[in-house]
Amino acid sequence: RRFAAPIERHKDRRQAERLKNLVRPFVLRRLKTDPTVISDLPPLIETREHVPLTTEQAQLYDSVVNDMLHRVDNADGIKRRGLVLSALVKLKQICNHPAHYLRQGSDREDSLPLPTLKAGEKLSARSGKSLRLMEMLEEVVASGDRALIFTQYRQMGHLLVAMLRQEIDTEALFLHGGTPQAKRETLIERFQSNDPQCPIFVLSLKAGGVGLNLTAANHVFHFDRWWNPAVENQATDRAFRIGQHRTVNVHKMISDGTLEERIDQMIEQ
Repeated sequence: RRFAAPIERHKDRRQAERLKNLVRPFVLRRLKTDPTVISDLPPLIETREHVPLTTEQAQLYDSVVNDMLHRVDNADGIKRRGLVLSALVKLKQICNHPAHYLRQGSDREDSLPLPTLKAGEKLSARSGKSLRLMEMLEEVVASGDRALIFTQYRQMGHLLVAMLRQEIDTEALFLHGGTPQAKRETLIERFQSNDPQCPIFVLSLKAGGVGLNLTAANHVFHFDRWWNPAVENQATDRAFRIGQHRTVNVHKMISDGTLEERIDQMIEQ
């Protein structure tokens, strides 16, 4: 009655400040950005990379939206919610890459083959995000920097590794939920040793988003966006942590005119 309702419902700043003053003596909160904790942590720079969908992506996107709207009209309750959630996942996959949505390639390197490419054709060219990502990573590698790429999807991680191999002639490391513990440690040690053969580390958000020290990287790419900002921040903190001596550049990839713009707005709010 005294604090929760006024603060949560009515945004009462006076009561919020009063509550803050009451609990402050009992709370110890140290932020790594506080100069009294560590004085030499470099700055963090966040940018949003807005990219258009390719024609193929836009056609697939419209098809999924129209199909979902038609089916939702004839459903209700839990079935209706299920249709919407299923469509959201499909739309996120389309924003990533058509091959991700169409299951061209899979969660395992040794199973379904990647899409067949014609001479001179780039796998990244089918997706606005992946095309822009390859351009940026080419600059990262050329300047001698190192990068982490986070994706929610193991299949998308395999596609990214294939693109890097084909288009930048770089053998990227890849850590995901199925990586054995021994190999996991080897991958981390190799990346942290600044091995010039592997300047890029692809990680699934669940497997690599917490608990790792990857301060060899000074670029972090969020290829697809998660609803919870804390999850993204924890992933960024694999590079932006004590032991980092260079400015960390965080790049958030967003497909224009899609639900990714809405996800970005939700995170910011």
